[in-house]
Amino acid sequence: MTAAGLLPVDPATLSLFALAVLLLLLSPGPNMAFVIAHGIAYGWRGGLAASLGIGAADLVLTALTALGVAALVAQWPPAFDLIRGAGALYLLWLAWQAWRHPGRLTAQAARDGRRASLLAVSLRSMLNSLLNPKALLFFLVFLPQFADAGRGGIARQLLLLGGVLTLISVAFHAALGGIGAAVHRLLAGHARAARWQSRGLALLLVLLALRLLWSR
Repeated sequence: MTAAGLLPVDPATLSLFALAVLLLLLSPGPNMAFVIAHGIAYGWRGGLAASLGIGAADLVLTALTALGVAALVAQWPPAFDLIRGAGALYLLWLAWQAWRHPGRLTAQAARDGRRASLLAVSLRSMLNSLLNPKALLFFLVFLPQFADAGRGGIARQLLLLGGVLTLISVAFHAALGGIGAAVHRLLAGHARAARWQSRGLALLLVLLALRLLWSR
């Protein structure tokens, strides 16, 4: 048996899937804004931490899709309103923290607690993705389109597809974090930069929360 035959997903289908994922990632969305904002606030480490958080959320959503949990949630419409409400409240809380303590984000990253603060960015980024019902719907609708029942093991195929999506997503968002880091370096010499970074992050989080609440 060839190496291609050992793959749960046909290589041609996998290539098409990877291209589709990349094209979808190029469309502006909340994850893109989230990563760039944290790259500006923390530098390249913050952008990378945010991208890893998104990757972790992608793996969780892949597992939920492969196990059928996502389909069960989709059958109970109020679940999406609950997830959306929780996500909006979480984003508003983050916005309040950023507004209330301007400059604290970059100050924390500059101290010895840098590792802990970057871990918080990853967790924040992961929760931001998981508390978005559109992300769950996306995985539920998008991944199965590239699975082939004729090759057997649908769950294995979904896990492979989700793994490929995660790798592409992390690499793409890490690159966006690098763009934010470039802005961070430009602002590093300005005394009020840290305060305005926090204000900008707070405004972005509020806009993301409103977008989530108004989405249907």
